[in-house]
Amino acid sequence: MEEGTSPSLGNCCDTDQDYDVRQWDTREDCEVRQILDRIADKWSLLVIALLDRRSLRFTELRRAVDGVSQRMLARTLRQLERDGLVSRTVHAAVPPRVDYELTPLGATLHTTIRALVDWTEQHQNEIATARAAYDRREVADREAQDRETARRDAVAREILAGLR
Repeated sequence: MEEGTSPSLGNCCDTDQDYDVRQWDTREDCEVRQILDRIADKWSLLVIALLDRRSLRFTELRRAVDGVSQRMLARTLRQLERDGLVSRTVHAAVPPRVDYELTPLGATLHTTIRALVDWTEQHQNEIATARAAYDRREVADREAQDRETARRDAVAREILAGLR
């Protein structure tokens, strides 16, 4: 069992009006946080997106997912398979051939991921503008702090010079 995973399968999905996302970590037997951590990591998102089109072999996935190590891809696929999002089919051949594909549950997740990607594409310019404004404020704040530090240092030097 993965570290931090609850041994029991609880249902913590509340439908009442007092829904509080902070309870993800505190409700007994709640798996929401672990599931979100799993499916929202960058490798899982990419694998799910790639498998939406067709089943792929491990080597095809590794080539398609830029930057992923063999170990991390294998781990990601095992976790997605464990969660019922990806199925693994081993074909009796030499060398052995293993195909991965989305399960029906995984396909429903891809629909949600696609909505998130669509939102990102629609708002990327606004986000870029907000980032640029934030970065300008950060630079201005740092420069103001540097000027204030220099001013205080100058005052301190003057005081020390007057004491001599």
